[in-house]
Formats: sequence, C-alpha cells, structure tokens
Amino acid sequence: MRAHEAGALHGDLGSRGPAWLRTPEDVNALMPQLWPRTVHRADDGAVAVGGLSVRDLAAEYGTPAYLLDEDDLRGRCRDFVSAFAGADVYYAGKSFLCKAVVRVVEQEGLFLDVCSGGELAVALAAGFPAERIGFHGNNKSVSELERALDSGVGRIVVDSFQEITRLTALARESGRRPGVLVRVTVGVEAHTHEFIATSHEDQKFGFSLAGGAAFEAAVRILDEDVLDLRGLHSHIGSQIFDTSGFEVAARRVLELQAQIRDARGVELPELDLGGGFGIAYTSQDDPSTPADLAKRINKIVEGECELASLRKPRLSIEPGRAIVGPAVFTLYEVGTVKDVDGIRTYVSVDGGMSDNIRTALYDASYSATLAGRASTAEPLLARVVGKHCESGDIVVKDEFLPADVQPGDLLAVPGTGAYCRSMASNYNHVPRPPVVAVRDGASRVIVRRETEDDLLALDVG
Repeated sequence: MRAHEAGALHGDLGSRGPAWLRTPEDVNALMPQLWPRTVHRADDGAVAVGGLSVRDLAAEYGTPAYLLDEDDLRGRCRDFVSAFAGADVYYAGKSFLCKAVVRVVEQEGLFLDVCSGGELAVALAAGFPAERIGFHGNNKSVSELERALDSGVGRIVVDSFQEITRLTALARESGRRPGVLVRVTVGVEAHTHEFIATSHEDQKFGFSLAGGAAFEAAVRILDEDVLDLRGLHSHIGSQIFDTSGFEVAARRVLELQAQIRDARGVELPELDLGGGFGIAYTSQDDPSTPADLAKRINKIVEGECELASLRKPRLSIEPGRAIVGPAVFTLYEVGTVKDVDGIRTYVSVDGGMSDNIRTALYDASYSATLAGRASTAEPLLARVVGKHCESGDIVVKDEFLPADVQPGDLLAVPGTGAYCRSMASNYNHVPRPPVVAVRDGASRVIVRRETEDDLLALDVG
C-alpha cells in the first residue's frame, strides 16, 4: 500500500499521543525552558510578555503574530559572547533576519552570517559593518559575489571549485583580496533530521574531506595567491544536543589543517565549527547552556591542536536558532474545535503552515498553551492545526489543552523565533504575520503584517 503523502503524521497513536507526553498536573503551567524569559501568567490568567498581556497585544496587532521578547534576545546574545570570550560569535541570519534584529546583533557585539544577496542587503541596509559579515551559500551568483566584494564583506565561505574560480577572477578584476574559509564536509552523521544534517557525504554543501577535495581546494587557493585563505569551516547540522559530533568534526578538520601546514608550510589562523545548537521545543528537549557549550568546544579544540602540534586557531561559531528561537512565540486565535469521535480533537487556529512550515517539513514537535485566560477544566489531548487546504497543515501534533478550549480563545506556541518567519509563505494567498518586539511594557512592529494589497502588488496581470 502506498503511504499517505502527508507522511507518518496520519499513522500515529491517535488520541493517546506520543509515549513521552504526560497529562499535566496543571494545564495552565508554563515550562520556563520553552518560553522567553519575561513570559509569565499574570494574575488574571492571561500570558504576559515584556510587561504586556497577550490580550492587549492581540487587540492592537491582531493574530496571528510573532511576539519577540527583546530582553530575552539580547540576553541570549550576551550569553554567547560572554561564554565564547576570545572567539567570534556569528549570528546565523538565516534563522530570522530583519533590520531591527541586525541592530540588536551589532549592539550586543556579535558578527553576522548571511547566505544570500537578500540577507546581505538587509544587513547593509541596517548599517551593519560589512567587515563583520560572513557570507555563506553553496551557489552564490556572480552578482552576489560582486556585491560582497564591493561592500567589503569580512569573509566568504567558499563551497565549490567553481566558486573558487569565479571569486578568484572577480578578485583579480577588482584588485581586492577577500578573506575566505573553505567549507569542509567532514563525514559526521549528526543526530538530527536528515534535511538539517549537513556534514555527511551525500549532500550539497562543502568539499569532501574523505575524497581529498577539501585539501585540493585549500591548496588551489594558496597556490593562486589571490584570495586570502583564513581557515576551514565545518557545520554538522542543526538542532543538535550531543557535542560528540563537534568533537569528531574538530578532530578531522584540524587533521586537515595539519596536512595543509605540512604540505605548504602555512598554519591557517581561523577555525569555524558552525552552529546548530539545539533548543527546547518540548519537555523532551534538554539543551546545553552557552557556557557549557563553550567549555566543551574549547576543550575539544585545545586537545586536538595539542595532538596535531598546531597553534590554537581563532575559533568562531554560528548560533542562530539558539539565540532567536526561544525569544519568540506565535500568538493565534482559535477558530474551530472539532472532536473526531474516538480519534482526536482538532483545534484550528488562524495561521498554520504559512507561518510555521517546520512541522510539515521536518516533522518538528512544538508545545502550546491557552494564552488569553487560565482554565479549571480537565486537560484534553488535542492537535493544533492551521487554516490551509492541506491535511498536513499541523502546528502542534499533540498537546494537552483545557477541555473547554473554544473559538475566540488565544493560543500561544513557543520556540518560533527561528525558521518560522524566515520560511513563511503566502500559501492560499494568506498574508504573513507581523513581528512585534516587546520590552519594558512597550511594543513596536519590527516587521509589519502583510496585506492583500501587498499580494496584489506583485500580480501584474
């Protein structure tokens, strides 16, 4: 029998939910590790963030809306900068980028990683110093590379021999000598979803270490002597909790660094171990703190450098999700509640896969809470779904909500700061939600809600 095209979401445990999900003692309780730091349930039962009730925010800005706790965002930036003192912390802009976030990243002392011409344009429009920008991507166009050179981007992570040739020609023509890192595919199978594991051999990113391409790329750049080869880059995937993968990656990349030194007499001064640090989406997730990550990663790099008789290169990392992911939650309004007898209860909200594709794309798990009020009703296992014409339009696969959840209620889903607004679409011609920053009892729109006029403006007929 052919599997359902929506996948395993339609062959699960039905009304029993996953084995790890337990009936809560208090359906109103908020697990601190899932929510931005200023979030709490106020005396009137409504969730509050940054000193403001979600009821007031919904009345002013509508739903759905992404609500960003600016104090939380800034605190996580500072945590990484402090923990990785002596290293360069690049905020991975692909997780979520807008001009306001770019300015926060700059103010808190981070570098910025972009991976397209559009992300670079946002960074430059916000006034971010180009020399603090790193440019990723497996298929950078000539125009993107020209813009990177013209703007003085600090480093470019090269990803293919064609790109080396392309960038070398542009650098010669312009008289510039851009700093570059070689992205190395180290053959580490990260314990994560296959679509966000990026360092096994069979995928599009980087130069193979095992096949010798990474060494050849580094030697070619050194021999041409047009590009400034600063170091090597490794990124093993996303939503990773186990640092053993970083240990293997560091060992293999530093072995390559030693091989380059022995062959060409050059000790590369930089090493980037990427990002991908996991966050908590449900009670099953137990992420490491930045301090713990820094301690383990520095110990790994120092140990491997000692074994290879290398000077410790300047380390850089690229957290994105770990900074912005927990700082945002999405606020929805319930539209319908449908009990499918003997199977499950569906709670439909006014957003869905157009504002959070990750459940459908990665089989990602999320949590949710009744946000506009508290309830004394018994917990009810429900599935939170969206308004789109897809049976796979699922926001939260399984969650306990109060049994009296009803149309008009506000529902909040935490952990939506990373890859939700960035991957948002206009499927079914639904305008994308706004991003509202909240801090110290004040709120402001940093990305406005799209309108039907916006959609029609692109339709030239």
